[in-house]
Amino acid sequence: MIRFLLIQNRSGKTRLAKWYMAFDEDEKQKLIEDVHAVVAVRGTSHTNFVEFRSYKIVYRRYAGLFFCLCVDVNDNNLYYMEAIHNFVEILNAHFTNVCELDLLFHFYQVYALVDEMFLAGELQETSPHKVLRRLDTLTTLD
Repeated sequence: MIRFLLIQNRSGKTRLAKWYMAFDEDEKQKLIEDVHAVVAVRGTSHTNFVEFRSYKIVYRRYAGLFFCLCVDVNDNNLYYMEAIHNFVEILNAHFTNVCELDLLFHFYQVYALVDEMFLAGELQETSPHKVLRRLDTLTTLD
């Protein structure tokens, strides 16, 4: 199960945070800082899986952004790596060459995309075509 999803840039600024567990605000801030401290220092020769407290961080770096999922220790790493890759591909298709500014200026669309793909900490939809069609429907309603 996914505990939280974070998208952070290289300097540690959080561009998106979605929480599937209840944390108080101080704990959320501490988690954000700790995740960045763990992920940002890892080189390309390391795996994209890090044990973190009693959980595991599965992350991928795309350009200057880190896409991080905090999951249970016993969950399948490759399953979540593929989920992150699928999420980025859908972002790229929706925004046509997605960049950090797209995440900032269209955050409501990114949150809608997260809600279409993940439900209560579990992967809900993997089909890019279905997710894009639903996202296009939502953006035409705006």
